[in-house]
Amino acid sequence: MTCTNHALELLEIAAKAADDALGLDPLALDVSEQLYLADIFFLVTADNPRHSRSIAEEITTEIKKATGQLPVATEGELGSGWVVVDYGDLVVHVLQPEERDFYALDKLWDKSPRLVTA
Repeated sequence: MTCTNHALELLEIAAKAADDALGLDPLALDVSEQLYLADIFFLVTADNPRHSRSIAEEITTEIKKATGQLPVATEGELGSGWVVVDYGDLVVHVLQPEERDFYALDKLWDKSPRLVTA
């Protein structure tokens, strides 16, 4: 199984939005071979709770503007240490440095192919 075109389109929008919101260390992983519930995990680091909220909101706003799609679910308080914005094919993880280091999703999914984001 490979990523759907829809997932790649959402990733492109999310990556640009995260960059516009000054997100740090973006990483996109193709998890389509390991999971049936998502094609791509997109991880991005935020400096603090306010930055976390800003990144998550920017991604949500830009995807809605471009596609009309709203998230299936959002977990974690906007502004907490880890916010998950789930679009089905694409799952966005906005983490503060402590949470990103502690949960080490980068290492957990290190066998997954990395996708290039612009």
